[in-house]
Amino acid sequence: MRGNRQAARPLEGRVAVVTGAARGVGEALARSLSEAGMRVALLGREWATLREAAEALPGPSLCVECDVTDRAALADAARDVAAGLGPASVVVANAGIAVSGPFDRTAADLWQRVIDVNLTGSADTARAFLPQLTATRGYFLQIASTAAFGAAPMMSAYCASKAGAESFALALRGEVEPDGVQVGIAYLHWTGTDMLTGIDDHPVLEALRRNQPRPARRVHSPAQVARWLTHGITRRAPQIYAPPWLRWCQPLRPLFPTLVARAARRELRSLPREELASPAEVLGAGGQADWNSYRTSRAASPPDL
Repeated sequence: MRGNRQAARPLEGRVAVVTGAARGVGEALARSLSEAGMRVALLGREWATLREAAEALPGPSLCVECDVTDRAALADAARDVAAGLGPASVVVANAGIAVSGPFDRTAADLWQRVIDVNLTGSADTARAFLPQLTATRGYFLQIASTAAFGAAPMMSAYCASKAGAESFALALRGEVEPDGVQVGIAYLHWTGTDMLTGIDDHPVLEALRRNQPRPARRVHSPAQVARWLTHGITRRAPQIYAPPWLRWCQPLRPLFPTLVARAARRELRSLPREELASPAEVLGAGGQADWNSYRTSRAASPPDL
């Protein structure tokens, strides 16, 4: 009886860590993993929203306000998780922000912040929790994007960070496999988070979506994406596709940069010059909260001598 129950709910009783868990895919995934019987640690920047998400879970949880670009804070978070819930068996590097706008109109520190959160933050998350994953022979999931398939103009930092995160996860996979740790990469397509709010106001993103085949234009809910991710985590899948049909796009990846560039170039040529001269903007409430917090902390820091 006990063996049958464990086979039916293989995640039950184990510990999961999800970064960027205050909202969007991270919040939905924390809920889905909790419903699968896991004890879930939610890491994120927005304390009130993070606590609400944790309190709504059906199972044991822990929330830790944490900036994934702060290695000391991540080390503290790892200790808190081990003490409060036990060593992590699943760690999901989900935290991410995006900026839309011309490269030369994006402040250098804002462009760098996207790289720091999406790429370096993922690597630092892995670094902080690898000892626990090694002990549990666990599973590390890197949230990537179809932005790694074909880079879109006006999204240079986001696309670079997601391509880099994919490469990092592929390299890490070979290193930790002998220790029994498995690494998965999740490729997400259009997902209805606040990052996509007002997508039709961003001409290149709107054009890219408009030029895709009809099934590829569909925006999937965070809850649906979380179910796909949970299924993949249960199987410790090396790749998870959300939606699943994306797996058939992998052989076509060499074509995507040319196709994306062609559609974007056509759209950019039709835009008024003043629109292309608009400053870059942070997408979504979560990204804006991170950027505001980062600027506040920078302003409060003493100047370098």
